[in-house]
Amino acid sequence: MSKNMTPKEVVENLNKYIIGQDDAKKAVAVALRNRWRRLQLPKELQEDIVPKNIIMIGPTGVGKTEIARKLSKLVSAPFFKVEASKFTEVGYVGRDVESMIRDLMEVAVSMVKDERVQFVEEEAKKIAADRIVNLLKNDGILFNDTPSADSFYVDAAVEDKKSNIDYRKKVLNGDYDDKEVTITLKIQAIPMMNIMGPQGSDGLLDGMDINISDMLGNILPKQEKKRILKVKDALEILSREEANKLVDMDNVQKEAKERVEENGIIFLDEIDKIASAGGGHGPEVSREGVQRDILPIVEGSTVKTKYGMVKTNHILFIAAGAFHMSKPSNLIPELQGRFPIRVELQSLNNKDFEKILKDTKNSLLKQYTAMMKTEGIDLEFTDDAIEEISLISFEANTRMENIGARRLYTILEKLLEELSFTAPDIDNGKFIVDGNYVKDTLSNIVKDRDLSRYIL
Repeated sequence: MSKNMTPKEVVENLNKYIIGQDDAKKAVAVALRNRWRRLQLPKELQEDIVPKNIIMIGPTGVGKTEIARKLSKLVSAPFFKVEASKFTEVGYVGRDVESMIRDLMEVAVSMVKDERVQFVEEEAKKIAADRIVNLLKNDGILFNDTPSADSFYVDAAVEDKKSNIDYRKKVLNGDYDDKEVTITLKIQAIPMMNIMGPQGSDGLLDGMDINISDMLGNILPKQEKKRILKVKDALEILSREEANKLVDMDNVQKEAKERVEENGIIFLDEIDKIASAGGGHGPEVSREGVQRDILPIVEGSTVKTKYGMVKTNHILFIAAGAFHMSKPSNLIPELQGRFPIRVELQSLNNKDFEKILKDTKNSLLKQYTAMMKTEGIDLEFTDDAIEEISLISFEANTRMENIGARRLYTILEKLLEELSFTAPDIDNGKFIVDGNYVKDTLSNIVKDRDLSRYIL
């Protein structure tokens, strides 16, 4: 882990983004710390300690997904969210459960590669700048930037030795941004194709330990394409190309595999959709089949990916569901046993909505204020406006389907719809949203019982 945070530190960080739900925060914080504790133990003992997977139970929009997502960012762990309802039983057309491990590996490879690219970014920029210097010299552009043309008619080796570093600095400083250069890009020409895999795969050969694109890329010749670009744009493209050359992909894949196996987190959303409510026939049989397919992945197995075999024994699984039509006890007993920690998230009330709007980092009000600032408008929300918005959102959730904090998005969008439309035509100034403005703008929504006419 990149940060060995204590459970209290994890909860404190989660509090910046998520209001309430203390039980769920504590559960994931302890699960995270247990992973760190395990890695401090002898190797032979590490193998026997498995993660305590978690089921979060609660209505939509109360923070289930956000808790898991923020948790993964805190420790720079590979994180992948997938809806359990997308999976189908082996033998049926649809996604097979092993695809989530392959997707998690892709996330990890991309994460590690981005980190390595950032590490070599400065060196890559210098190499790219040297290439641009050579291009500018070949085009004769550099000779036009000095007062004395005679100074360039000296020994070429001496000139290159003295001037290349200075020219590179000028390129990096943007002195030649408006100049144009012709760069040659190598493009891998791979024909479009759709190779059908076995039933239960994503349609491509995603279940096989081969990479069709890489295989064809090694066989087919690379095409060269010339492009005329400004030095600023060329520097960006060439820097990215040089950075990719400096990154050792074998090491990237090795580290990505280790991160997935030791610190990977998979968020299984809508797990209640595959819980059998009873009957034992029709769709119920398929749902139970999906559960039985997920079971070995959660228990610990080896999944074949294009980056090699990946063990799932120590991947942390966090499942979530509303469980309106079913209960966690409707899951097959074997799968229930693999999710020993169950936490119930509470529905949000109007006071929670107020805290979400005022106290969370990068709250919706801050987002709307920043958006209007781009139009030269200082948007301000008074305390009574925030109270009114929160109360209307809570009433909407009570009368209609409870969608949690997502109701704030729809209410605020309706509230600021006219301002967003006319903002470019308004002279710079301050726009204050108070309680009366909220009541006047949303009066139809408050009066009409059929709120679905106004809010999706």
